[in-house]
Amino acid sequence: MNGGKISVHKLFKNKSFCISVHKLDYLRKFVLYSYYKEGYLMIDTHELKKRDLYLNKIIAFQDTEPVKVVTGIRRCGKSSLLRLMVAHVKENGITDEQIVEMNFESHAFKNMNIDTFYEYVKEQVIPNKRMYMFFDEVQRVPNWEDAINSFRVDFNCDIYVTGSNAYMLSSEYATYLSGRCVEIKMLPLSFKEFLYFHDFEIRETKSALGGMRKQVFDKNGENYDIKDVFDAYMRFGGMPGIADIGLDQEKALVLLEGIYSTVIMRDILERENRRGQKRITDAVLLKKIVMFLADNIGSNISVSSIGNTLVNEGLLEAEKRKGTPSVHTVQAYVNALLESYFFYDIKRFDIKGKEYLRTLGKYYIVDIGLRNYLLGFRNRDSGHALENVVYFELLRRGYDVSIGKVDNAEVDFIAIKPDEKIYIQVTETMTSEEVRSRELAPLQKINDNYEKIVLSMNTGMDSSYDGIKSINLIEWLIA
Repeated sequence: MNGGKISVHKLFKNKSFCISVHKLDYLRKFVLYSYYKEGYLMIDTHELKKRDLYLNKIIAFQDTEPVKVVTGIRRCGKSSLLRLMVAHVKENGITDEQIVEMNFESHAFKNMNIDTFYEYVKEQVIPNKRMYMFFDEVQRVPNWEDAINSFRVDFNCDIYVTGSNAYMLSSEYATYLSGRCVEIKMLPLSFKEFLYFHDFEIRETKSALGGMRKQVFDKNGENYDIKDVFDAYMRFGGMPGIADIGLDQEKALVLLEGIYSTVIMRDILERENRRGQKRITDAVLLKKIVMFLADNIGSNISVSSIGNTLVNEGLLEAEKRKGTPSVHTVQAYVNALLESYFFYDIKRFDIKGKEYLRTLGKYYIVDIGLRNYLLGFRNRDSGHALENVVYFELLRRGYDVSIGKVDNAEVDFIAIKPDEKIYIQVTETMTSEEVRSRELAPLQKINDNYEKIVLSMNTGMDSSYDGIKSINLIEWLIA
């Protein structure tokens, strides 16, 4: 970063200039303070890494009526995606004067209400010009949806917004934008994106036996076994900010702690008290529920089982009359974690009965690095950790995902698209006869002709078993 440039944009006026800053640790704070007093907003101009998976989705809706809403956990790359979209429209002939950008995480917009928000945007609108509006973390403005709807009605504009809470599109709010918004769901980096963000390149090289194998090379030409790099992904996770600080455990912990604290404090404990929703106030209880879910990813659990554990630990009072845990309290806290995109839940589907089951779903954590921050960097429960990675990769690839129940057995994932269905088992290795029998048995009970695969780190000697494919998990991730 030393010697880099920092753009300083004047707020409320169409002026900008650049200054060069060298000793950034000290001067960055000085420049920010000096120019903030004059109404300037500081924006780093470091190169943005492309997230084509999401950029292409948002470009597909450019200049269409719906408001484009990008959602996802904090620091997963939503702001960068908006900046990539700004760059895209500029490359296609849109001028700076036609673009309105506002990041509501900035102190400059901290106290805006719906009226000042509207007036500020109105002042930027150029008559008889198509405007492009980008609003980051817009849910921080009370009644933001009224303002967005007004822009849509009053101005010739194309609107893009981001938010870190699922409730911004809940039924309570969506009525204002009903049928007039499209959601782009963003996740932390996939393993393939992790390689790109960390400047790794995959090349095929000859093995000692004459075959071909994949190796990873960094920008200095150093080569690594691809499994070693995958182990780094499983250790540090896919938050894009890790790429800025490097694969350094101490720095990574600081970054992950910041993400966790922001989600818990700002998005959950300080969230507004919405109609019909229980207010989340107990930080200790919330942390215990987070730890419980993080420690039990991929396990069949219920809200009542969480409550029972917490009651036994003396962290949650049982309801006086029934002597059972306060299920409603636990459910409210779990819902808050789901709404903040910290955890995702997945339902069970009875394959033979062809219906979703109400009991014993599973939870997965949005980023495996966050789990390691919470529980410590040690080798634990690696099978469920691999499941976690596969689950989110399936979501990235556009599948609707559920757990499969067939008789008393379970299929890890049923991945469905309108024209496709895949049954998937995930395991560390297929070399053991006992493991092979366990993983193949549920798939062998399914009598339809859809694709069935087992993903593992070690596939063994066979590439298929009675039509069930055995695929290397890393190869599947980078395909």
